[in-house]
Amino acid sequence: MSTLVCVILTSLIATTLSSGATRETVEFLIGSRGRGLKNGCSSENHGKYRATQCSKLRHTRAPPPAPPVKKTELVVFSDQRLASVYPIIQKFKSLITSDPLGITKTWAGSDICSYKGFFCDSPPDNKSATAVASVDFNGFQLAAPTLDGFLDQLPDVALFHANSNSFSGTISPNIARLPYLYELDISNNLFSGSFPAAVLGMNGLTFLDIRFNFFTGAVPPQIFTQNLDVLFINNNNFMTTLPDNLGNTHIRYLTLANNKFTGPIPSDIFKVFSSLSEVLLLNNQITGCLPYEVGLLKEATVFDAGNNRLTGPLPFALSCLEKVEQLNFAGNQLFGMVPEVACELVKLTNFSLSDNYFTTLGPTCRFLIEKGVLDITNNCIPDLPFQKSVEECSDFIAHPRSCPQMWSYTFIPCMSSSSSGSTNPGMAPSS
Repeated sequence: MSTLVCVILTSLIATTLSSGATRETVEFLIGSRGRGLKNGCSSENHGKYRATQCSKLRHTRAPPPAPPVKKTELVVFSDQRLASVYPIIQKFKSLITSDPLGITKTWAGSDICSYKGFFCDSPPDNKSATAVASVDFNGFQLAAPTLDGFLDQLPDVALFHANSNSFSGTISPNIARLPYLYELDISNNLFSGSFPAAVLGMNGLTFLDIRFNFFTGAVPPQIFTQNLDVLFINNNNFMTTLPDNLGNTHIRYLTLANNKFTGPIPSDIFKVFSSLSEVLLLNNQITGCLPYEVGLLKEATVFDAGNNRLTGPLPFALSCLEKVEQLNFAGNQLFGMVPEVACELVKLTNFSLSDNYFTTLGPTCRFLIEKGVLDITNNCIPDLPFQKSVEECSDFIAHPRSCPQMWSYTFIPCMSSSSSGSTNPGMAPSS
């Protein structure tokens, strides 16, 4: 009989353990020595301990409810063109490594047209559609290792402005496939590599600003004959000569400053620069002499060729720049007399000739010094203060430099054209 009791007790313990009972329940069953559960719970011999365990057995907890199934939120777009760029924007968002202004927090949901930096309009091929027409990230201070897979995947974008961020990498050649892009501004970023040659095939592009980056190498000459209104490529590391085809361009705003352009200024420079309001050639390695054609810059308000390696005299043709307000030739190797006719320009407010080798200065120019307009410090004018040493000036003069057609430096094309209709001095006048 005792053997049968042990077998039943063992089976009961095993069943209890497999059902997740507690250690106290097992001890209770063992303590009951196999007596019926009803008998064990009604027994008065085990006091409070027995009552507690019986209470637990009577109130077995139900299994916890299953967690609610999450409903997938449907993202509904007002136009299929917006739906197609949504994953592109979200992928680019995942690449952003810095967003101090919290711009990308707004890049959520189906209302892409309300995202900061994104603007919608009807594309040219479908006036009833809605698409991302322009992107303006100017000043957002975003950082990302590349724009590839983003800019080149926005099929309806017409303007892309990303000035003053920390975008890097190179520019994808696929941007040439964007049919409506006419303004591209990626200035003041961290882009590198060669000139983004993809823009050469974009006939609709009228505005290109890639200044203040780290592009290197040569600038393709054909960019100067493309149908651009604005070309800003200053403050990079371009190393090339100024192309001869500059005379065939229609660019209205062109900046080449702060690169490493070399060689002389092309003689037909007036053809390209005649319509420019600002001509910026400063901080390059341009050599040679200033051609008289600079006098044909009739629209220029600023002409800056400071900090190059220009030499020779200043051409009298500068007197034709009737709209000019700022002239800067500081930091070159110019010499001789400062033309009085240049100092007579009515709108001139800043005329810098410092750090050259000028030796003669007339009364009109001296009056500009008194007015604070002319800076001619660090030259070789004997009776003025703050000039180069006699030794340095003597050494420069001992190694004479000449320019081709030296006689043309007194030629004033605007006066000649009014009287004869010609802007070409032709040959030297006979004596």
